[in-house]
Amino acid sequence: TNVPVIFSEENLILSEPDYSSLKAIFEELEFRNLITRIIPGDKSIESKPATPLHPVQGSLFFTSADSEIASTPESLTENINTIDHSYILCDTSEKIIELANKLSTVDIFCFDTETTGLDTFSSKLIGISFSIKEYSAYFIPINSNIDKNIISDFIKPIFENPGIGKIGQNLKFDIQILSKFGITVKGSLYDTMIAHYLLEPDQRHNLTYLSESYLNYTPVPIEDLIGKRGKNQRNMTDVDLGLLSNYACEDADITFRLWNYLKAQLEKEDLLKLFNTIEMPLLPVLANMENCGVRFDEHALTEFSSNLKNDIISIEKEIKDLAGIDFNISSPKQLGEILFDRLKIIDKPKKTKTKQYSTSEDVLDKLRSKHEIISKILEFRSLKKLLSTYVEALPKLINVSTGKIHSSFNQSIASTGRLSSTNPNLQNIPIRTAKGRELRKAFVPSGEEYIFLSADYSQVELRLIAHLSNDEDFIKAFINNEDIHIATAARINNVNLKSVTREMRTQAKTANFGIIYGISAFGLSQRLNISRKEAKQIIDNYFISYPGVKDYMDNNISLARDKGYVMTIMGRKRYLRDINSRNHIVRSNAERNAINAPVQGSAADIIKLAMINISESFQSSGFVSKMILQVHDELIFDIYKPELESIKIVVKNCMENAIKLKVPLTVDIGTGNNWLEAH
Repeated sequence: TNVPVIFSEENLILSEPDYSSLKAIFEELEFRNLITRIIPGDKSIESKPATPLHPVQGSLFFTSADSEIASTPESLTENINTIDHSYILCDTSEKIIELANKLSTVDIFCFDTETTGLDTFSSKLIGISFSIKEYSAYFIPINSNIDKNIISDFIKPIFENPGIGKIGQNLKFDIQILSKFGITVKGSLYDTMIAHYLLEPDQRHNLTYLSESYLNYTPVPIEDLIGKRGKNQRNMTDVDLGLLSNYACEDADITFRLWNYLKAQLEKEDLLKLFNTIEMPLLPVLANMENCGVRFDEHALTEFSSNLKNDIISIEKEIKDLAGIDFNISSPKQLGEILFDRLKIIDKPKKTKTKQYSTSEDVLDKLRSKHEIISKILEFRSLKKLLSTYVEALPKLINVSTGKIHSSFNQSIASTGRLSSTNPNLQNIPIRTAKGRELRKAFVPSGEEYIFLSADYSQVELRLIAHLSNDEDFIKAFINNEDIHIATAARINNVNLKSVTREMRTQAKTANFGIIYGISAFGLSQRLNISRKEAKQIIDNYFISYPGVKDYMDNNISLARDKGYVMTIMGRKRYLRDINSRNHIVRSNAERNAINAPVQGSAADIIKLAMINISESFQSSGFVSKMILQVHDELIFDIYKPELESIKIVVKNCMENAIKLKVPLTVDIGTGNNWLEAH
C-alpha cells in the first residue's frame, strides 16, 4: 500500500480501442487471426508499416512518442497493384538477346527460377527471371516457342561468367535446377535467405516473410496462380504467361531489393565476412553433395529389417512375461496401468493432463533401476522407431533416375550454425545402440571401384572449450595428447592418471560434455544415477580443476546480458533475447545457450571451412572422388580407390588446419565397404 502508484479511475472506464495502433501491433507480430476477430471490418483503419530491424521483436507497451508514430496515416503494405514497376516478358529471341547484352554489362544481377515443383530431380524449368535494378525485372519463359540454342548461346555464358555476382533467394535450389539444364552458376553468390539467417537465426527466412517485414510489401501468393494445395491444384505450366511473368519478375525484383537492405545490415552487424568466406562458398559445395547422393543397398536393408522384426517380437514376449499379462505395449494407457497399478514400480507415479500415467521416455529413463521391464520397454520403443522411421522409410527415398538417396543439407535451420539434413535426416540416424549402427551398413559406395572414407573430428567441442576458456590444464592435456576424460577424472578425484578407474572416467566424460550444455547437479545425478550431493561435488571439483572453464561460462553469460548475443570464433552471432528474463526457467535456458552456442557454432564454422577447402582441393587436383555426406563432425567420401592415399592426406590436412586453435585439431580417418565399416 506504500508503493507510489498514481491512480486515475477514469483510465479504467471501458472504451473503444485505438484500432490503428492495435492493427499496427497485430501486423508487426503477424497476429492475422486477431485482426480478423477483433478489428471491425467496417472501420477504415490506417496504420504504420511494420518494418522493424529485428522482425517480431516489437514492444506491446507504447510510450506517448510511440503512439504518435503509430497513428501516422500510412498505407499498411504495398503490393504489385500499388507500386510503379517495369516487368518485361522476354518471349522472343530478339528480346532474350537484348536482355543478355544488358546482363553482360553489370557487376551483379538477381535471378530466380520458376519450376513445376520443389524436387530438383523431377521438377522442370519453365522460366528464369532477372533483376538489375529495383522495381524492374525481366522474365524468360522456357517453352517450345523459345529456341533452346538462344538460351545456351546467350544466357548460359552470363551465368557462367565468374566476374558477375549472382543474387538469389535459396540459391542452392536455383543452382541445382540450372545444372540440370547444363548451366553451371559461377561468380560470387549472395543468398538473401542465408543473409537473413545470419542476422536472425531464430526467425523464418521465406521470401514473403522477408518482404513483408523489411520492404512493407506483400508479394502475389502462388495460390493466386495455381490454387490451394490439394488434388485440384494446377501446375505452373498451366498458368497464363502474363500472370506467370509478373509473378516471376516480382520475385526477382523483391529479392534484389532485399539484398540491398540485408547487405547493409550484414555490414552493420559485422557479419559480411562470415557470409562471404563461409556461408556463400559452402553453398555450391552442398549443391554438389546433394546432386551426388549416396547409394543404398536395399538387400542389406531387407536382411536388417527381417532381423529387426524378429528382435521386436522377441522383446515383446519378454515384456509380457515380466508383466505377467498380455497387453498392448504401444498403448501408453495400458502400459501405465501395467507399470504403476499392476507392478507398482513406484508409489506416486507422474500423471499427464488427461490423468493418465505418464510413460514418456524421459519418465521411464529415470525408472530404469526400479524394474528390469523398464529397460526392455525402452529397447522395444527404440527398435520400433528404428523400423518405422528408417528401415521402412529409406527405400521410399531412393531416386528412381539415379538409384541413390539425395539428402537435402540445410544452412538456415539450426540456430547454432550447424547444418541439418532432411529426406532423410541423417543427423538422427542412431549411433549409440548396436542395432542403430547396423543401419549404416546399408549406405554403400557407388561401385566396386569405390570405397567409403569417413573423417571425424575427435572431441572438437571439448577442444573448443579449452581454446575459448584458455584454461592452462585443459589446453595442456590436449597438447600432450592425453585421454581428456582420464585427465579430467584424475584432476577432479585428485589421483594420478594410473589410478583412474573406469567409473571415474565415465563420470568425468559425462561431466566434460555436460558442462558444455550447462548441466546442473540434478541433471548430472540423473545421468550418472548418483545422489545430487555427489553430483554437486563432481561439478565443484571440476571447476576447481579447470577454473578457466568456470570463468568462460560466467563471462559469456555476462556478455550475453550486456550485448544480447554471444559469438563464435568466426563472428557468428546467437541472439539471446531471454537472457534477462524474470522467468527463471526461460532465463536459465538462455544462459545455457550463452555457454554452448559459441562452442557448437564454432564447431559448425570449422567443419564448414574444412568442407570448402576440401572441395577446392578436389577440384584443383581433378579427383573423381566425391564428398557425399556431412553428419555432425563427420564427413563421408565416395572414394575412387586409386585416389585413396592422396585423398587421405588432403582430407586430414584440410580438416586439421581449417582454423588455428590453442590446441591441435585431430581427425580420425577410416575406410570400408559401407558407412559402418568406415566409421
